[in-house]
Amino acid sequence: MTHRPIQKVLIANRGEIAVRVIRTCRELGLATVAVFSEPDRTAPHVRLADEAYLLGPAPSAQSYLVQEKILEVARRSGADAVHPGYGFLSENADFAEACAAAGLVFIGPPPAAIRAMGDKTAARRLMEKAGVPMAPGTTDAIDDPDEAARIAEAIGYPVLIKAAAGGGGKGMRIVETPSEFRRTMEAARREAQAAFGDGRVFIEKYIVEPRHIEFQILADAHGNVVHLFERECSIQRRHQKVIEEAPSSVLTPEVRARMGEAAVQAARSCGYVNAGTVEFLVDRDLNFYFMEMNTRLQVEHPVTEWITGLDLVAEQIRIAEGAPLGYTQADLSIHGHAIECRVYAEDPENNFLPAPGPLHRHVPPSGFGVRVDAGVEQGGEVLIHYDPMISKLTTWGRTREEAIRRMRRALDEYEVAGVRTTIPFCRFVMDHEAFCSGRFSTHFVAEHFDPKHLAPDDPALDAAAALAAVLYRA
Repeated sequence: MTHRPIQKVLIANRGEIAVRVIRTCRELGLATVAVFSEPDRTAPHVRLADEAYLLGPAPSAQSYLVQEKILEVARRSGADAVHPGYGFLSENADFAEACAAAGLVFIGPPPAAIRAMGDKTAARRLMEKAGVPMAPGTTDAIDDPDEAARIAEAIGYPVLIKAAAGGGGKGMRIVETPSEFRRTMEAARREAQAAFGDGRVFIEKYIVEPRHIEFQILADAHGNVVHLFERECSIQRRHQKVIEEAPSSVLTPEVRARMGEAAVQAARSCGYVNAGTVEFLVDRDLNFYFMEMNTRLQVEHPVTEWITGLDLVAEQIRIAEGAPLGYTQADLSIHGHAIECRVYAEDPENNFLPAPGPLHRHVPPSGFGVRVDAGVEQGGEVLIHYDPMISKLTTWGRTREEAIRRMRRALDEYEVAGVRTTIPFCRFVMDHEAFCSGRFSTHFVAEHFDPKHLAPDDPALDAAAALAAVLYRA
């Protein structure tokens, strides 16, 4: 951990998170270095940075994931720190070590913490030792299908089979009955091996009507750890988040305090430093169970920034410079309510399949309490090679109801043409009684979503409308 000011930051990422980090660096007076693949040559993050360097062709494995190329750019540019964003190399302990070996400050946690929390079975052992609640299940990975079936029987169905080495819903299967177990376990192992190069799985009790609630933590190098309250992330498709909010509408002050303390203990258990997120499953009786820890900044961090007033990227940089937090848990409080809608180039009418393509028109909403973090702009393209996110739209209100009303208005203002998007789905959620009442779970899409109820989102019609608007203005 450094104890000297950072001067120049290389952002080892692309898209909206690269833009996000560059903006905070500029406010702090720090120089910035962008990296880009060939199709990202004219991307917003490339233009916003003080310097930009080509990494290679479009595939991530030949550009954004090549550690040697990124470290060479750092050397050539004179950068003294690297911010990994999220995704790509952000949770790669080897990359964090390589940065340190090259004399660079890695704006993230220590490699040992990344390794400990990246292996789900190792993380479960740590949580067990730290006294953090966990759903009944195996602490270690299990290979023998017969033994695994016996354990599942003892836990009680339904059970969840999960990849030991990954996340994002890959290698995760729900098993309802004993007759399905062996076949489902083999399928989970194959998917885990393909996604992470590691086919190990473990088993835990499946929580009925679960809610996905995570706590943002910050930890400095001086032993200070705080949580910045929770984010509700239960509106998901394909086990991946699409709408988040802060705080959760269901937690009582007492449960919030207990979960926050558990998150802090989780961070302490692995010697964590910098920003991280401890994720829990919460059942209908508000019992909570550790799920995993993400050792990086989260996509949904803006909702936490809205309710706390803290710039999390600025806090990450301060911590990486060796500064103490400068505040305690008692100094932190929740102000209002914030909601995030992820605007993806996806087709909600076709199981949310990616729908990349040229962005003929992109006019985001604005106004009081509205924030848009975009990584692509009008005239650009949502590339097939990467995550199909267009932007993150967040709104803030004094109450949850006000934040929802503001989000409806913002979604109605948002103009996109050229690709199908998740905007109609997000508008559907904002109007749905289950969401508005706060009575929903991670099964929201399966239980409530019917594409027939969506407002039209025809890219061809949108493109025609965009052309008409351009001709009219001409």
